[in-house]
Amino acid sequence: MTSPNPAAPTMRALVQDTFGGPEVLRAAQVARPAPLPTEVLVRVHSAGVNPVDWKTRTGGGMAGVLGDPPFTLGWDVSGVVEEVGFGVHTLEVGDEVFGMPWFPRAASAYAEYVTAPARQFVRKPAALSHEQAAAVPLAALTAWQILVDAAEVRPGQRVLVHAAAGGVGHFAVQIARHLGAHVIGTARAGRHQWLRELGADELIDYTAVRFEEAVKDVDVVVDLVGDEADETSTRSLDVLAPGGLLVAVPSGVAPELAARAADRGLRTSPFLVEPDGAALARIAQLLSEGALTVEVADVFPLEQAAEAHRVGETQRTRGKIVLNVAAE
Repeated sequence: MTSPNPAAPTMRALVQDTFGGPEVLRAAQVARPAPLPTEVLVRVHSAGVNPVDWKTRTGGGMAGVLGDPPFTLGWDVSGVVEEVGFGVHTLEVGDEVFGMPWFPRAASAYAEYVTAPARQFVRKPAALSHEQAAAVPLAALTAWQILVDAAEVRPGQRVLVHAAAGGVGHFAVQIARHLGAHVIGTARAGRHQWLRELGADELIDYTAVRFEEAVKDVDVVVDLVGDEADETSTRSLDVLAPGGLLVAVPSGVAPELAARAADRGLRTSPFLVEPDGAALARIAQLLSEGALTVEVADVFPLEQAAEAHRVGETQRTRGKIVLNVAAE
């Protein structure tokens, strides 16, 4: 990464110069971005940490989009509008906002400032802290776009959410319930009571029983695990009702899996989330009304992003991990 111009404003950021383990993340002073027309400059208070972050750090995830390092990770942002570019009418300086800008292009959220199109941010619900708000966008938009746009879930349908206690999973449980579905989740037994409080109707301890032996006649499977983990996607075909839909997030849908599903009269869909200001505004409204809640498992200072990644990669967190970039 090139050194900042001494005469230009700089900011603190976490950068990586090579692919690798958490230790490749390092603090640096870099040039502060400036908003183009229709963009806003946001002073970041908190940044969410997602599986795509640590996958990209190692050369997977969105590394193919970002290219080779150096780059700065992160897409979830909660902060305050510091400057608005020409043509911005939806936000003003001083607005508290949150969003998932630019995905899958670089947003560089592990930094003190980000710039992005104004309509990729919405105003932060007043009841949420910046740490809570930073935990929302990527996970909640993923769940929303799967259930509302891809699956078009209707009242009375049966929805199975794999990894229901995770970042996307705990939103998927709540959004499916909001849509009137009968919600089934897989999670360790210790998470079951909490997930029932979020709206799950049935829960399966995947460490004690094969989920395909415990549930059937499912209309939609939200697979947040993938075939790489014990062939979860392939096994999910066994629980789908005729015409049912498998939405596979982490590893997508291999041609063999799609063919096997089609032979059985089932549907499959890969999925990748995208910025969606209108959907995020609806999610913000549900959060303000108390119809949705967000669970923050851990908060780390920006300089401890490496430790945040180590914790996240254990796949044992309840909800989301967040980086505190600036004190509120």
